[in-house]
Amino acid sequence: MKVNEKLWLFIVAAICLAYILLRFWHLTDSCLWFDEIFSIHAAEHDWKNLFWFVAQDLIHPPLFYILLKTWIFLGGESLFWLRLFPVLFSTVALIPFYLLCRQLKLNHTAIALALSFFAASGALIKYAQEVRMYGVLLCVSLFSVWLFVRFLNLGKGFFVLTVINILLVYTHYFGWFVVLTEVFAVTIFQRIKIRQILVMFVVTATSFAPWIFAVWRATQINANFSQNLAWASKPDLATIFQFVFDLLEPFYYQQSNIDPSSNFFITVPLLFIVLLAFIFYSTNRRMESEIEKRNFYLLLLFAFAPVLLAFIASWLLPFSVWGTRHFIIVFAPFVILTAYFLDKLQILYLKLAVFVLFFWLVAIAFLLQGMRGAPVSILCAWGNLATDLRETEQNSVVPTKVFVFEDVAAYNFWFALRDREKQFQIIKVNDIPELVEDAAYFLPRGFDAVQTTDESGLQEERFFIAFRDTEWNETKPPLRNLIEKGYKIGEPQIFTAQGLKAFLVEVKNR
Repeated sequence: MKVNEKLWLFIVAAICLAYILLRFWHLTDSCLWFDEIFSIHAAEHDWKNLFWFVAQDLIHPPLFYILLKTWIFLGGESLFWLRLFPVLFSTVALIPFYLLCRQLKLNHTAIALALSFFAASGALIKYAQEVRMYGVLLCVSLFSVWLFVRFLNLGKGFFVLTVINILLVYTHYFGWFVVLTEVFAVTIFQRIKIRQILVMFVVTATSFAPWIFAVWRATQINANFSQNLAWASKPDLATIFQFVFDLLEPFYYQQSNIDPSSNFFITVPLLFIVLLAFIFYSTNRRMESEIEKRNFYLLLLFAFAPVLLAFIASWLLPFSVWGTRHFIIVFAPFVILTAYFLDKLQILYLKLAVFVLFFWLVAIAFLLQGMRGAPVSILCAWGNLATDLRETEQNSVVPTKVFVFEDVAAYNFWFALRDREKQFQIIKVNDIPELVEDAAYFLPRGFDAVQTTDESGLQEERFFIAFRDTEWNETKPPLRNLIEKGYKIGEPQIFTAQGLKAFLVEVKNR
């Protein structure tokens, strides 16, 4: 092997190592959030009930939960072990990413640059650490795209591609956008293979039919898809720009609505660099070979066709399906395309200046993220307060009732205390005026471990309440309502984050 070849392999290996280490950065600093708790809850069901429980959720296929259940069986439910699961799949995704670059005939510089974008992506780091299906989706979708390009180039691997695509659509419904893009690509570039790709599509659809039937059965009980997608708005121009910034953003990702949407003094120059490279590339396309042109259009198709399909679906359907995490299927084609533009810069000094500026901006973004530290969500309050309650009430001889006023609080309290179901009763209080809860969170369908009541149910001799607000205020619900009923309010335990406070307080009848 030539010295130059060894040097490039060393550079690629170093970037891959950085990619892996970044996925372990702050891995266990944050608590499990609502969707992660649902993942673990689903995986804790026995095999007989797991599929029906997931089907009632309506919006996700079951493969991720099957894999997670197996993972928990092997190593338990420690926070590190649970978070290691998506990190593992995100790490394996490096293999098809590199192989895809080789199938696209990218040179060493473009591959190294693409891997750098891939490693530093704030969105990819976030979803590599979340106990959800997005790390699996990234990995399986990349295997699908690589195998598809290989099938176009060599005519090999049709069976494996079909199997991978079945796994892909069983991982997430957005996997169908990848499959459809592959059908479009064959129609455009190699119609001679259209019969094979249609066979792949039919076999994939047929294999998916049992799950469609299971979801259809679940909709006979509750067909309210909008309940799952209340957080997703119809995409507009601002949404598109935010998504573009998410594609480019190194290290940072917006955790909640109160956080800045982007480090604009990082992403705007990066966007300018990419647009500049695209303009220069467009003016010199005559020098490209036919294979290079086809590979460019393939990347363009896989980077933007799923986005276009989701945009159309979001406006045609009664609810939007738009979400950055769903578009994890396009991040790899996009960063490869971006690296392709930058590598095609013909003016040496301009190319060098662009590379230096790019890595300088990435380094600043890394320092800023390091200074920012791991964010703490107010939603972490409920698990922490539940743990405190477990300790203070460990000697209680009667069941302790905890009244909460949000589904997200109820679910978190139940999850933290689920091994003591006989000792603690979690009760969700509905319909108290002035108390508004986030519609993005709701108790899972088919789940009845949390009781519900209205305000009239608050009539015990002794109980606890948990709620959040900006400040402790006895002139506002729920405290005001209890005081008016003659209850004595104890000293609260307080958890503070994101400009809010969560309170757990003992309440007694005078």
